Amino acid sequence: MAGLGKLVKQAQKMQKGIEALQAQLEAKEIDVSSGGGAVKIKINGAGRFLALQLDPEFLKEDPKLVSETLLVAIQDAAKQSKEYNESEMQKVTGAFSMPGLM
Repeated sequence: MAGLGKLVKQAQKMQKGIEALQAQLEAKEIDVSSGGGAVKIKINGAGRFLALQLDPEFLKEDPKLVSETLLVAIQDAAKQSKEYNESEMQKVTGAFSMPGLM
């Protein structure tokens, strides 16, 4: 049963690491730009959108172009946030292994 105690300590350590990481993800801000800077999005590492800035001149463009550019910017921001989140989470959970499960 000595192995079980070690496993519980590993799990507690990982839980503390995940809690610290969640705060870090909330604080991490990622800036994304699209359309030559016409669309700027700020998102945090937890995937929450923080700001959206549009160039007023850009809004005078064809509505289809505006919507496509916005969509690309939003998708890119979400992708970058998810990749950052997964990368950081792997650092915390990667060292933890539970025999028979992973």
